[in-house]
Amino acid sequence: MILMNDFRRQWADAGEDFHRALERTGASGWYILGREVERFEQSLAAVWGLPHAVGVASGLDALGIALRTLGLRAGDRVLLAPVSAFATALAVLHAGGAPVFAPCSPNGLADLDACAEILERDPAIRFFLPVHLYGHCLDMDRLGAIAARGVRIVEDCAQSILARWNGRPCGSAGRAAAASFYPTKNLGAMGDGGAILTSDAELASQARCWRDYGQRSKYDHAVAGVNSRLDELQAAFLSDAGLPRLEAWTARRRAIARAYIEGIRHPQIEIPAPPPGSDSVWHLFPVLVPDGAKERFRRHMADCGVQTAEHYPLPLFDQPAMRGVAYQIAGDPGPARRFCRREASLPIHPYLADAEAHAVIEACNRWPGV
Repeated sequence: MILMNDFRRQWADAGEDFHRALERTGASGWYILGREVERFEQSLAAVWGLPHAVGVASGLDALGIALRTLGLRAGDRVLLAPVSAFATALAVLHAGGAPVFAPCSPNGLADLDACAEILERDPAIRFFLPVHLYGHCLDMDRLGAIAARGVRIVEDCAQSILARWNGRPCGSAGRAAAASFYPTKNLGAMGDGGAILTSDAELASQARCWRDYGQRSKYDHAVAGVNSRLDELQAAFLSDAGLPRLEAWTARRRAIARAYIEGIRHPQIEIPAPPPGSDSVWHLFPVLVPDGAKERFRRHMADCGVQTAEHYPLPLFDQPAMRGVAYQIAGDPGPARRFCRREASLPIHPYLADAEAHAVIEACNRWPGV
């Protein structure tokens, strides 16, 4: 079976670096918020092109802490995309916010024109959480223009490390950006982890306080914070095994994406286009099939030895957990629902061989369709 991700191949390549990181961290005798986290934060900030990185326990916590440091209070409304991992909405709910779901574009990402109109029409919405979905980069100039009007933006960059828009890094339009190091991510740990990226030194300082019980120093609690600390061991893994390979891993994802775009020629399989100007990093490779045909397509691919996935089967506002939650749908929810019904994801990861990518293309092109 051609897998969506192949961690055994990753281990065969990077296992020695993981072992060295484990040995160094174990021998240090320091396991929480020490030199490994500090070293990784500095390296990540340099790679990203932003001055400050704050390691936390997950991408979910990165979003939630960033919203809190920007002053989100209970009941504040937050504009966000309807197609994303549920963590995007969960971060807003955990921080006490009320989600306002924006319309989506044909490629599944937030419709920034509609978002700008919503925010202009309703100035009471002071927070915006755009998602650089699938490893694409949203139009950073448009995001910057929205931020310039006083809207507090936290960019969800869980899937988009190294993605750029016309040379500008994702995560640099708003006050803060959130990254995830879940194992499947482009930069993945051997467990969970996340980070807040920002050019605001004061925001970074507040985030460091929030992640560690709200402490400014030992036993000096300035806010009612949380326990959300990136592990020393995960930071060491990311520094030793992940960051040195990230450029090559990203180049490989882009090469596979080019092969898919050039090779898939089935008339009923649509490849959603990245936003114009996006230098995408292809965390996922979504395709769209006719409404009602997704399960047939996925069964065909499985019969051909190709694993597929759904990202995502439901819009955020249709998740069962949203029942009883105070939220708003701004605009027509139909496009988001249709997109989710039609979307399936093909394997794309740095250890996918050329022959396997070709097999995925051939399987797509042999699908009988509807």
